[in-house]
Amino acid sequence: MLASTDEIARHLEDPSWVLFDCRHDLTDHARGRRLYLEGHLPGAHFAAVETDLSGSKTGRNGRHPLPAPQVFADFLGRHGVVADSTVVAYDDVGGLYAARLWWMTRWVGLAGGVLLDGGFPKWVAEGRPVSTEVPAPRPSQVTAGPGKGTVLSSGDVMRRLGQTDSVLVDARTPERYRGETEPIDPVAGRIPGAVNRPYRQNLNSDLTFRAPAELRRELGELTRRRPPADVVHFCGSGVTACANLFAMEYAGLSGSKVYAGSWSEWISDPARPVERGAT
Repeated sequence: MLASTDEIARHLEDPSWVLFDCRHDLTDHARGRRLYLEGHLPGAHFAAVETDLSGSKTGRNGRHPLPAPQVFADFLGRHGVVADSTVVAYDDVGGLYAARLWWMTRWVGLAGGVLLDGGFPKWVAEGRPVSTEVPAPRPSQVTAGPGKGTVLSSGDVMRRLGQTDSVLVDARTPERYRGETEPIDPVAGRIPGAVNRPYRQNLNSDLTFRAPAELRRELGELTRRRPPADVVHFCGSGVTACANLFAMEYAGLSGSKVYAGSWSEWISDPARPVERGAT
């Protein structure tokens, strides 16, 4: 699930390894592409969170709704991905955005997705090569199939409220979880009953992932030792939630789910309940 900088360096010329730069900024949507054009891993393609990793917005389906599975599969195919490719995703914030692409590759039935551990900052800190060349497309065919990334709707989440056999995990910062501030969405708060796991708690100070055993212990305690299939991840818009799901999978807690619409979809219907304050 994780690839080291050494491993990526050995495969830069390997066409079966396809790299995607997922850098992004939720408050400056053009920043990711600017950074990509200023320099990226050699051969890496750019994956725009707002377009390539999201579908059309209706005002009621959240800030980053999922595209149709085949639409995303076609995006991968346009950049040379085939069924047995190793798809490498990276960003500059410890996998927040890269995990969305990793999760979506699983969602469309591809098994070869990995994250670059430590991302772009670690690559640069080690003095490894950076390129400004945009690679030429290598079109191929990818057919979306049934994947592992279970997606829940707002109705699914509503039915789970108050059930002791279901755990909602909010990946946002503690102050957003408590509803003390909301810098992006129009309503502050959380889905009732949710527990908080800011995604950065899964990382070391250098943005590499912590040891699987540590993550397994902490995530197991957080989710009350419930089977992973009973765990649902959400965040502001279904992006950071994927980073927490990645951490669970990396820790050996496989099978949790994502509420893709997340908070931004939840609050689009004022009839849905909202919770604020400390637990």
